[in-house]
Amino acid sequence: MSHRKFRAPRHGSLGFLPRKRSRRHRGKVKSFPRDDPSKPPHLTAFLAFKAGMTHIVREAERPGSKMNKKEIVEAVTILETPPIVVVGIVGYTETPRGLRTYKTLFAEHLSVECRRRFYKNWCQSKKKAFAKASMRWSQDKEGIERDFEKMKKYCKVVRAIAHTQPKLVMLRQKKANLMEIQVNGGNISDKIDFIRKHMEQPVPVDKVFSPNEMIDVIGVTKGKGFKGVTCRWGTKKLPRKTHKGLRKVACIGAWHPSRVGFSIARAGQMGYHHRTEVNKKIYRIGKGIHKKDEKVVKNNAATAYDDTDKSITPVGGFPHYGEVNQDFLMLKGCVMGPKKRLITLRKSLLVHTSRVAKEEITLKWIDTSSKFGHGRFQTPQEKSNFMGVLKKDAIKEEEQPKIGRAVQ
Repeated sequence: MSHRKFRAPRHGSLGFLPRKRSRRHRGKVKSFPRDDPSKPPHLTAFLAFKAGMTHIVREAERPGSKMNKKEIVEAVTILETPPIVVVGIVGYTETPRGLRTYKTLFAEHLSVECRRRFYKNWCQSKKKAFAKASMRWSQDKEGIERDFEKMKKYCKVVRAIAHTQPKLVMLRQKKANLMEIQVNGGNISDKIDFIRKHMEQPVPVDKVFSPNEMIDVIGVTKGKGFKGVTCRWGTKKLPRKTHKGLRKVACIGAWHPSRVGFSIARAGQMGYHHRTEVNKKIYRIGKGIHKKDEKVVKNNAATAYDDTDKSITPVGGFPHYGEVNQDFLMLKGCVMGPKKRLITLRKSLLVHTSRVAKEEITLKWIDTSSKFGHGRFQTPQEKSNFMGVLKKDAIKEEEQPKIGRAVQ
């Protein structure tokens, strides 16, 4: 007769304790990449909005592997990345206890969406944030130049203050999200001149990242609320006839020590945790819908193998998001959080040498069929060609002349 095995690996990781709700909604960069003075000055992070997922077909470039030159299908995430605007600079000095803020300078002109961030209630406020600080640029020009010279003399680390542009994204939010982004490369004087040159200027995502680059994503996961131990920790369910429930932990510890240990699986908050995921490969940096030679260009989902005139937005839009009209990043795999969640993108902390990290990505096909069901058509034009004139379209055409006459 067989016997019960009394030892088993624990359920759930203790590496992510405490499993509680994140204090911040935007992912925080807790460490920036190591500075390399031999490179030109550059930003090391960016902000994006999660739009949704789709899948692509590409040809593997792995010489020696059985997968080499074969088509593979992979899931990808689309992140909308409207340009960020640099509005300030922060200089840090080194102390025995770490970095200390030395001086902060903001730009002369701050947009309304940026100033909204400094108020709880914008409508009932006096809207005077940074009014006096901006006057320094016209009345105390020498003082500002003196501050920049002091930063060049004493600071060891320099970070740019940048904010998102919510008006460019189809979201209800009007407040911009502010973030400090470290500038790496060159000496301190080069870094400060770089930030000053980009002050009040939009910075597109292709100035920060490049295709085929490995990056890190930082954000807050999708919230699930209060969950029991079976769902939260993956513990085994008790037998069917168990008294007072079976989705429980039978023993929560010995008699002594007479307290419940921290490592015991308990019910509580699940989701809405701050997480950092490393080594996400950029498959494409796409241009938003723009004009070229008086024509609107929107074929940012076309490839060398599939030259169909289609945009990255699937038929009917991304569920719970809408259309992607700005620049976008296509990352391999999934990204934490629900649709519309703000995601922080950071340059990798590592020097990548693996073959997978250095692989050149050649996309053959990007799926843009509807994500609301079993999508059959890649473009609205393809759908209308197949379905013919629908009843709703015929009614719409009949009503348009009536609307024109009413306007006249």
